[in-house]
Amino acid sequence: MKNLILLLFAGLLFASCGSSRHTTHKVIIGESSTSNNAKKVSRIVDYAKSFEGTRYKFGGTDKKGMDCSGLVYTSFQYGNIDLPRVSRDMATQGFEIKLSDTAEGDLLFFKTSKNKKTINHVGLVVENNRGTIKFIHSTTSKGVIISSLEENYWKNAFVEVRRMM
Repeated sequence: MKNLILLLFAGLLFASCGSSRHTTHKVIIGESSTSNNAKKVSRIVDYAKSFEGTRYKFGGTDKKGMDCSGLVYTSFQYGNIDLPRVSRDMATQGFEIKLSDTAEGDLLFFKTSKNKKTINHVGLVVENNRGTIKFIHSTTSKGVIISSLEENYWKNAFVEVRRMM
């Protein structure tokens, strides 16, 4: 009888452990494409667009001010995807794709400094219409805006495009 009570108690203890756990789903960077990813990408891009017009602020991640990596970092956090906070570190995540394969939600990386030795700028693709790529990013002069990769400045500073999901 004592063994039976001990066995029942152990069974209840193990059964209750599994039922009280709360889990959250995090997307693994580089995860294969699914229909859910298209919805998630759209939500991330729409969230990023909600910051359009926000002034530039080094290190900023909210409506009070935002830098380029802060915009991308915050937008992907909204989609429950963890990315590094700095653009050069973001450029080590996901996987590189051809520019011709660029789609909404991909990240464009740039070298905009005079010495052009390291990646220091990132933008989030909001549209690829027949090869005309538009991306949202935060610039020091205009804050959060949508630009085209066709603009000479961005075309010349472009380094690579990476897909995170």
